[in-house]
Amino acid sequence: MFGIGGPELIFILILALLIFGPRKLPQIGRTLGKGMAEFRKASTELQRAINTELEEPTTSAPRRPAILAAEPPAAAKAAADPDAVTTPTTLQ
Repeated sequence: MFGIGGPELIFILILALLIFGPRKLPQIGRTLGKGMAEFRKASTELQRAINTELEEPTTSAPRRPAILAAEPPAAAKAAADPDAVTTPTTLQ
């Protein structure tokens, strides 16, 4: 996958042993293993969610956009109901 062969892997392990020491290396390995397991779990859940979304039929009624569901502006109400229109009074 990464093109790392045997000699490169051994070099990396020896370098990690020298840098972190024999006491910290198992703890670092466990932490990396847990991180990789969590990553796999999250990617599997994401893949399942995508597959279920793609497999669901889209026979349900489409939703109305929020803009259309809101009340019409006052000008539109006045145009629809001419009796509700009041004329502004002018000051004289």
